Amino acid sequence: MKRTRLPSTATLAAFECAARHLNFRRAADELHLTQGAVSQQVRLLEAQLGVALFARVRQRVLLTSAGERYLREVRRILRELGEVTHQAMASGDKELLNLAAVPTFAVKWLVPRLPGFFAAHGRVNLNLVSRSAPFNFDAEPFDAAIHYGEPSWPGAVCTPLFEEDMRPVCSAHYQRLLDLRTPADLARATLLQQFTRPSAWQDWFAHVQAEPANAFQGPRFDSFNMILEAVQVHMGAALLPRFLVAGGIARGELVELSPQGLPSTRGYHLVCSEARQDAPAVAALRGWLLDEVAASLAG
Repeated sequence: MKRTRLPSTATLAAFECAARHLNFRRAADELHLTQGAVSQQVRLLEAQLGVALFARVRQRVLLTSAGERYLREVRRILRELGEVTHQAMASGDKELLNLAAVPTFAVKWLVPRLPGFFAAHGRVNLNLVSRSAPFNFDAEPFDAAIHYGEPSWPGAVCTPLFEEDMRPVCSAHYQRLLDLRTPADLARATLLQQFTRPSAWQDWFAHVQAEPANAFQGPRFDSFNMILEAVQVHMGAALLPRFLVAGGIARGELVELSPQGLPSTRGYHLVCSEARQDAPAVAALRGWLLDEVAASLAG
């Protein structure tokens, strides 16, 4: 379709409003237009598309099947146009960086450190959203992502940040209560489990050459954040990433139950599309993240 044949945003907005209300008068009131103006916009759109979008049945206005399909796409287009317009207005003359990150890492590690990033890179305006699953950089408006898993992502460049380094921990109170000193002592503990890693405790016990019968038993949670909260209220012991528990251990609130972690080939990585890897904002984020990771591991 030639660009000159595309409907205007005003026409699409009039169609969306009329379709939402299924009433041209109400649409006109919302858009501060006359009913005749809304009707004319819809007629022009139907003529341009060569299909009927509305059916007039017994003084009622209904969407045709073609109208329903078109409405779904029009709503998506208007929503995305609104989002990118707001982003452009919010960023001003700064460079915009759209970043996705796995939720627990974002909340517990990344966000508390962001003031340092903004202090060092005042020309970057960061938009941060949480994402657990990989996505297609070509299909979604992200410049980079902090991803957990294997160091591979089709069509992307991966920079390693952390190895997973899962550690067995509990609260200091829970350790004293059950007198937990060795891996074998965990046979009398409540083991907190994660839905997506049902064999984590079994794998760790095999690594430390222990065989308690309760490796698969205990309440299950769907995020590390929930499990950490459960640990902090003395609900049981858990296998959690070192970055998540290091602060609690340093403050004496949490106790590491063994110096041996759970071996894994997985970890946390900064990923970005090949086309964006040298963008100034992405390069600034990469350098800052590597410095923060080095400082946190040294501490």
